[in-house]
Amino acid sequence: MSNSIYLVDNNALSRLTREQRSSPFFADFCRIPTDVLEEASGFPDIDQLRKIEYKTTVSVLERLIEVMKTVPSEDTELVDLYGNKGRADPVIVACALDAHADETATLLPQTIVIVTHDKAVRDKATEFGFIVETSEELAAAIDGA
Repeated sequence: MSNSIYLVDNNALSRLTREQRSSPFFADFCRIPTDVLEEASGFPDIDQLRKIEYKTTVSVLERLIEVMKTVPSEDTELVDLYGNKGRADPVIVACALDAHADETATLLPQTIVIVTHDKAVRDKATEFGFIVETSEELAAAIDGA
């Protein structure tokens, strides 16, 4: 049994097989932020993936403000709204902050892990103290469960 919650980015989600995405491990321990689900809307198993959505709540939006305060205005690596790039990237870190806050209030908190191949997301997640894994690492956990 895992003691982690995996927040999965679209670039990692697309590298997992459909069988891995439909596994009990994935359903139990993985969550997909709303914005990532929008990016993944063309997946054949999107209805299944929506069942593990990490919804964008007021709390997540408040955490998003925290994340964006750490991004210099000239920085377009994490998000580039003019270039229509990275809309979900700061949100996945905000979801991790939100999940971490919920977990620290429990007796046996789970570790929050962000699964991505995006360098800017990896850097920002690390800046906030989160563990970052690749889709290959998540696949190994799924396959080993």
